[in-house]
Amino acid sequence: MGDSGAGLEALEVLYRTGFSSFVRAAGAIAGEAAARDVVQEAFAQAVKKRSSFKHEAPLEAWVWRIVINQALELRRRRTADLRWEADPGLDPSANGFPGGDAVFLRYFADLDYRSIAAALEVEVGTVSATLATAHAALRRSYTEVVP
Repeated sequence: MGDSGAGLEALEVLYRTGFSSFVRAAGAIAGEAAARDVVQEAFAQAVKKRSSFKHEAPLEAWVWRIVINQALELRRRRTADLRWEADPGLDPSANGFPGGDAVFLRYFADLDYRSIAAALEVEVGTVSATLATAHAALRRSYTEVVP
C-alpha cells in the first residue's frame, strides 16, 4: 500500500464495522431520512479519494471527516433551499468552529481528541478547549437545576 492511500479492504471493513455509528451521526446532522444515503455517498467519496489519504491520522478519522462534511453539506443545501437564516446568537462558537460537532463526536461516536481534531480539521487544543467549555456549561446548568 505504501505511505499514502487507503486500501479498499480497510475501507470495506470500516464501512461494515462502523456503519451504524456513521448513520447515527449523519442522522443527527442531516436528519434520519437522509442518513443512510449520506453515509453511502461519503464512502463512495472515500473510495474515489482513497489515494489522497496520507496516514497522518487514523483512517477512521479521515472517513469521519468525509461523513460529517457530507451531512453538513446536505444540511446547508436544505437550509439554502428554505432561504432560512439562523440567528447568529445561536452559534455556540464565536470563531465558527462547530463545537457541538466535537461534543457529538466525543460522546456519541466515542472518538478520541486526536481523531475529532482530524475529522473536524482543527487542532487538538481546540477540541480540548471546546470540550472543557461544554463540561463547564453542563456543570453550570446542573448546579442551577440541582441546588
